[in-house]
Amino acid sequence: MSSRRFAIHVAKENLKFSAAHFIAYPGFREPLHGHNYQVGIRVQGDLSSSGYVLDFGLVKKLTKQIVDRLDERTLIPERSDCLRIEQIGTQVRVRYEGDEFVLPRNDVCLLPIMHSSAEELARFLWEELHDALAANQALAGISSMEVSVAEGPGQAAIYEAPV
Repeated sequence: MSSRRFAIHVAKENLKFSAAHFIAYPGFREPLHGHNYQVGIRVQGDLSSSGYVLDFGLVKKLTKQIVDRLDERTLIPERSDCLRIEQIGTQVRVRYEGDEFVLPRNDVCLLPIMHSSAEELARFLWEELHDALAANQALAGISSMEVSVAEGPGQAAIYEAPV
């Protein structure tokens, strides 16, 4: 077996989103604040007969569709062990100990994560991109994928897993 590997890396300027969030766990809550997140994708796999690991254009298109859903939203982790989240009509109510946020539903992105950390966002984006690639029948020959989420320059979380 050869130790040679091929990979592609995509980290385009437009693969970004701006969002508000806060980290909360029992006894602690950060203030609501925002980041200008930057997303990078690395896909490792076999070189196909067409000379590609995976088409850059497809990765860019699918990733952009995913990050656009998060852009200019407040990210709320619906699996949190300390937030109580209710959807009431056109509003989302989030309660944490003595604090309460009431936000317009269209301004919120409820995510299937426990915390809105960069690490969990990277895993969420990995899963979303994996599912989108699978729906496009684009996983053949792919061995692993890595997603990075930077909250700012020089500060990123990375999630990598086999496909």
